[in-house]
Amino acid sequence: MSQPPAKPTPSGEKSGNAGLLRGSSIVGGATMLSRVMGLARDMVLARFAGAGDAADAFFVAFKIPNFFRRLFAEGAFSQAFVPVLAEYRQKGGLAAARELNDRVAGALGGTLLLVTLFGVLFAPLVAGIFAFGWWWDGSEREKFDLATDMLRITFPYLMLISLTGFAGAVLNSFDRFAVPALTPVLLNLMLIAAATLATDWFEPQIMALAWGVFAAGVVQLLFQVPFLMRQGLLPRPRWDWHYPGVRKILRLMAPAIFGVSVTQISLVLDTVLASFLPTGSVSWLYFSDRLTELPLGVFGVAVATVILPNLSRQHAGGDPRRFRHTLDWALRSVTLISLPAAVALIVLAEPLLTTLFLYGQMEPRDMQMAAWSLRAYSLGLLSFMLIKVLAPGYFARQDTYTPVRFGLIAIAAKMLLSLAFVIPLNHYFKLGHMGLALATACQAAINAWLLYKGLRRDDVYRPEAGWGAYLLRLLAANLAMVSVLLVALHYWPHWSDWSWLDRAWRMGVMVAGGGGIFVLVLLATGLRPRHFRATS
Repeated sequence: MSQPPAKPTPSGEKSGNAGLLRGSSIVGGATMLSRVMGLARDMVLARFAGAGDAADAFFVAFKIPNFFRRLFAEGAFSQAFVPVLAEYRQKGGLAAARELNDRVAGALGGTLLLVTLFGVLFAPLVAGIFAFGWWWDGSEREKFDLATDMLRITFPYLMLISLTGFAGAVLNSFDRFAVPALTPVLLNLMLIAAATLATDWFEPQIMALAWGVFAAGVVQLLFQVPFLMRQGLLPRPRWDWHYPGVRKILRLMAPAIFGVSVTQISLVLDTVLASFLPTGSVSWLYFSDRLTELPLGVFGVAVATVILPNLSRQHAGGDPRRFRHTLDWALRSVTLISLPAAVALIVLAEPLLTTLFLYGQMEPRDMQMAAWSLRAYSLGLLSFMLIKVLAPGYFARQDTYTPVRFGLIAIAAKMLLSLAFVIPLNHYFKLGHMGLALATACQAAINAWLLYKGLRRDDVYRPEAGWGAYLLRLLAANLAMVSVLLVALHYWPHWSDWSWLDRAWRMGVMVAGGGGIFVLVLLATGLRPRHFRATS
């Protein structure tokens, strides 16, 4: 079969913003559960490991397979695979989609096996690339060796979670969003169990977390299998690199590896540079990045997950008007969440980190240092979310080259800005890690602007009416929220002196109060839920 045969559009496709909102709500709700469990996991890790040498070593060993996962799973592979699968399903029906799945499963699985074997066998080389500062500095060799030992255990997670990502992409393409969105909860549960139940079985105890990562990969993959079987979508892997669909995905995926993974490459650069900074820098960046990832993962990723298959179908069906409308809806939706989330994270950086992580091995200084990088990351939160929804505007049209070009420009700017920020901030203020986060925020802004201008230039997207009034409403609501939060901080300044319960209820009051006034001002200025439900 060289091309999928023509066939009428499958019936029952969700259309309009109502379907997008339902899908985003499902993914967002499931992802919210995952992120809440992720925060619980990080609280346990902070209590257990702190921000010392062992914690830094584990976070590097965990970041490396996660970086490659973004390339093989929900990153470049997903962005290349979903539009092609939508095209095959649109033109050839379910039988064509199943045939494509079989070939892709064989090609992806075989490639992942080879990459995983390389990572395990050459773990010191891989660790040396990502933590060069530890390898270079003889006094850090013990930390480097520990990271290498853990990497041999965590690296197979790449293969397991990438196959899980493949299964999730198949389910998402058929509008089955809940199961893939719930799957990450299992990683959090396994790491919590490893830190609380299994540490006495290992020496050093931090090795329990590495085995928890491996076990999580197995459990997450097995969790997806019954749902694929129920939909009749469980692939029978076939090694066929000459199959047209596989070759097309590879052509799209090669540049998309750079285009969709710009943020991940940036974070890896942060890790490399942080290995030259004082002990704790990797951990401070990790914990601040985790809080930034909460709104990004719950909403930004949810919207991006839902719009990609919809945009792909609209492009395959030759409907540019709905394509533009879907993008406009996505941009308004992520702006509604990202702006107040960024403002709240900047204002509440240290109280939030203190409430969540100041336990066990953590110290107040760790919270202060992590707060600086959290504020810097938060400046880029809007841009991070915009990238998530603008990039599918290219991938759905099977254009992976343009995001690559923009991404490489942004990465080059990030490298220059990292040096420009890190060196003086580290020399004068010992805040080099904040410079890394600030450069990342600037890189995201550059990337988002280039993606937006490219869509406008090609007349793929044009802002619909009402953006001016919408942004004025958001401005008023954010100003009101900041006022409430600053008043609360004036009366509650000493967060590190309180118990966990006192911190928790005060933080709950501030979040509820700030969020409540934000919503009330939006309603008072005329914004209504129906504005996000109207069909195209």
